Amino acid sequence: MGELFWNKVAGVVLATVLGVLAITELGHLLVPSHAADELTAENTAYPVDWAALESGASSEAVVEEGPTDYGLVLASADIGAGERAARRCAACHSFEQGGANGVGPNLWGVVGADIANHAGFSYSGALQGLEGTWTYAALDAFIENPAGYASGTAMSYRGLGNDETRLELIAYLRSLSDNPMPLPAPLAEMESEDDVDDAMSTMSDDAEDMGETAQDMPEGDGQ
Repeated sequence: MGELFWNKVAGVVLATVLGVLAITELGHLLVPSHAADELTAENTAYPVDWAALESGASSEAVVEEGPTDYGLVLASADIGAGERAARRCAACHSFEQGGANGVGPNLWGVVGADIANHAGFSYSGALQGLEGTWTYAALDAFIENPAGYASGTAMSYRGLGNDETRLELIAYLRSLSDNPMPLPAPLAEMESEDDVDDAMSTMSDDAEDMGETAQDMPEGDGQ
């Protein structure tokens, strides 16, 4: 193949490149492009919720989670499933009454016990600096994220993120006691009692107001 052939090949390639560039430029002229901040109702070819964009509203609904109803969920939690979940902790903890401490303390009777107060175990400064007892809420938060609950803890476990499994584990830990810590009243029941108390208080106030009004009224003629 001679020089003439390669000249033809180069000419075809050059013509192709020039053609692509010409078509691209023609497309830009016919359909102008815009940056995101230049988009308007006039230069978009599909419907857009401009009010939502301008207000910064999200298309996803925000779900607000209320407090965990420990009285309700722990009463119905599967303790057997919690015991199975506890097996992943057996490398560091023992669970039987009077069991030896390991990398972590023995967990018999931990629910309701003082934090960092198990006999014979050397706790990290992070846990020693915490006050109070292992309530259901405290255990829930600690098991979910130990380092987040007690920054600097020596516990290497990263946490149990599954809510159902975590609560089953807490229900199992609660059972490790001769006198398990009482469950709190379900939140729905507490709200109902609060409503009754509020209603009784309102009725009492109304009765007092009625009595004061009756005393202020002038005496009648006996009819």
